[in-house]
Parts: sequence; C-alpha cells; structure tokens
Amino acid sequence: MRTLRTLFNTIRLTPHLLIYRSHQNRHIIDLDIERWLEITRRDPKNGFVTLMARYPEFRNLFYKRIGKSSHFIKWLCPPMDTLYILTNDIGPGLFIQHGFATVIAAKSIGKNCWINQQVTIGYSTAIDTPVIGDHVTVNAGAKIIGNLKMGDHSIAGANAVVVKNVPEHCTVVGVPAYIIKRNGLKVKEAL
Repeated sequence: MRTLRTLFNTIRLTPHLLIYRSHQNRHIIDLDIERWLEITRRDPKNGFVTLMARYPEFRNLFYKRIGKSSHFIKWLCPPMDTLYILTNDIGPGLFIQHGFATVIAAKSIGKNCWINQQVTIGYSTAIDTPVIGDHVTVNAGAKIIGNLKMGDHSIAGANAVVVKNVPEHCTVVGVPAYIIKRNGLKVKEAL
C-alpha cells in the first residue's frame, strides 16, 4: 500500500520534481527539506515527495521559493489556503508547524526559524514590518508587529504580543511582551 501511494505521489509531483531539480533556489530548498525531514523524523528516501504529499505547510514554502512557476502546478498538490507567506527574504530551513491561520509578512526571516499556528508577523503601518533573526521560534498565537527585530535564538511565547525589539537569546511572553529568560537565566524585564 505504501509503495502504491509513493508511486501515485511521485507521478502527480513529477512537474514539481522537475522544477525543484532545475530551480535556481535548489540549494535553499535542499536545506528546507533537510530540516523538515529532521524535525518530522521522516525517511530521507523520497524526502521531497513525502514532504509535498503530507505537509501542506511545506508546499506553501516550496511554492514561495519557486515563485511564479508555482502558478502552473499548485492545482496538482494544493497549498494550505489559510497560510500566507508574504515575505520574500526567507533564510533556509524555515519550519512551519500547523500553519493554520498564519500570516508571515516580515522584512526578512533568518535561517532555521520555527513558526507555529495562528501567528501574525506583520505590519503596524504601510511600511513597518519586523526582521526575524536566525534560529527564532514563534509559538502558537504570537503576534510580532511593526518595525522591530527579533534577535537571533529568541523565542516568542504562545500568544505573546511583541511590538518592541527582542534581544538575542531571550524568551518573551505576555501582552505586551516582556523578557522571562535571557541567556538561559530566568528574569523578568521589560522590553
């Protein structure tokens, strides 16, 4: 049964495979695949096909990576329709877990970030959007709004509302967000 499913998915994803293998962003897509397979603990054999078939969030990211080419093939393997990725500058290894009701509209996103469901990363004015550093985690329901920087290795806790810069190696929670952990030590500091 598994072999039959893999064969079917390989056939319907053939156009995707052709675009992926010849695309200028292939090295970045390869790093995405590697990270997704590691996190989801999937077998690297047929990794691209498995991720495309099983994870609509991965499809959204893949379609964003390949740009206009995606318009011709999305119907074969539809993306998640409640996940909006509006950011153009996305580092490799972005993982989106349960991307339901999520809007990602940052100036840039660094490498190996993790974004959960019902997250809003976006505008406070027509031009003010956040910069998300490397290895940043944004937990379920968090809002990161405006012209700010989430420092490298920082974490926005569930339902946090972040409207000010977050230093590197900090965890923030609350409405408005405040720091509860800095460099691994518990603290309680305003942003």
